[in-house]
Amino acid sequence: MAGTDSAQPRDLLRFATAGSVDDGKSTLVGRLLYDTKSVLADQIEAVERASIDKGLTTPDLSLLVDGLRAEREQGITIDVAYRYFGTPTREFVLADTPGHVQYTRNTVTGASTAELAVLLVDARNGVVPQTRRHAAVLSLLRVPRLVLAINKIDLIDYDEAKIADIEREFTELTRSLGFDDAAVRVIPLSALVGDNVATRSGRTPWYTGPTLLEHLEDVPVGGVGGSAAADAPFRLPVQYVIRPRNGAEARSADASLGDLHDYRGYAGQVASGTVRPGDEVVVLPEGHRTTVSEVRTADGPLAVAGAGLSVTVLLADDIDAPRGAMIAAAGDPPEVTTELDATLCWLAEKPLTPGARLLLKHGTRTTPVIVGALAARLDTEAVTYTDAPDRLEINDIGRVSLRVADPLPVDAYARVRTTGGFLLIDPPTGNTLAAGLVGDPLAAVPGAGG
Repeated sequence: MAGTDSAQPRDLLRFATAGSVDDGKSTLVGRLLYDTKSVLADQIEAVERASIDKGLTTPDLSLLVDGLRAEREQGITIDVAYRYFGTPTREFVLADTPGHVQYTRNTVTGASTAELAVLLVDARNGVVPQTRRHAAVLSLLRVPRLVLAINKIDLIDYDEAKIADIEREFTELTRSLGFDDAAVRVIPLSALVGDNVATRSGRTPWYTGPTLLEHLEDVPVGGVGGSAAADAPFRLPVQYVIRPRNGAEARSADASLGDLHDYRGYAGQVASGTVRPGDEVVVLPEGHRTTVSEVRTADGPLAVAGAGLSVTVLLADDIDAPRGAMIAAAGDPPEVTTELDATLCWLAEKPLTPGARLLLKHGTRTTPVIVGALAARLDTEAVTYTDAPDRLEINDIGRVSLRVADPLPVDAYARVRTTGGFLLIDPPTGNTLAAGLVGDPLAAVPGAGG
């Protein structure tokens, strides 16, 4: 693993783990934390004591990450746990997601912002129905890169032929889901003993690819939403309008402004693309066109700002762009509509039925929404759509039509993940009911469109 100058800034990779229960996700995450020296000595000592109490001869590294008491008692992961670690090359945010079928919705949560997913299988079992289900969810969410970690290879005596069979079946699956072969990497490893996790194993001389950590360090990254967000057209949901009435208030909002008495800035995080002074933009949903006069952060003006950066944009014209508006590239704007054809990942215990009146949160805007027809439900194992259901149950993925009260500027999720996604919210409680994707991200997948 090549080192870098520690004085240089490190980039960030957001990734998620997924897989069937008992495939070893928690042990793999614990191994990554242990091998990158991202845990304290007293944590290691506590794990060693707990492992001895369980009658184990080697430390159970899964105890480093299974923090909930229910998880420790059952030996499973039941919630999304975010872990932070780093190497001299890169920093990482890892979403460790559950394996049980009933917690598939948590996988949706963890993978929604991931630039890469590590999907584990037990080498003894190979590709199982939950593997196929998780692969379908990752494809639906447009996670751009995928690693199949064939774990527990020590338990099959490092059998090259069996591993090759698993890789062949998985490749057929990912191709059917629309993944490009170049975006998929298969790595045989053992999280328990460390084979091919952070160090190359001498027990797999037939494997010539990178270790898992080497691959995580080398894959391209592109900030929030990944490299696809950086390449997409410019989008900035307005979070807050900065309009100080005097120089003192202006300086408190942006110390580099000096004594500016007539200042209006539109603050938010760049959802996709890049923005520069002089760019022509459109303010939506109203549709007013103007140009960008300045792009600022608290440290002063910028020549260019990209996806994931929080900025304040100044416009050449005096235009009303309140919280909830979107500033977008004038040459390639999103569609403004009150009618959405969408794909929902239903997360709530209470089923969804046509006619439900909910709230829809898109970017920085929240608006009432009525659920129309339920067009289809996705069979995640067969990767095909069923006939129109009468309801969506928890963990179901389905295609629906929605009507919102206020016009929304939206992109197809398959094109821009950040502005093509939304949430459905229960009005009385404020609880999140569904993760929504504008359009049908699986429309191009053979046998899945409909």
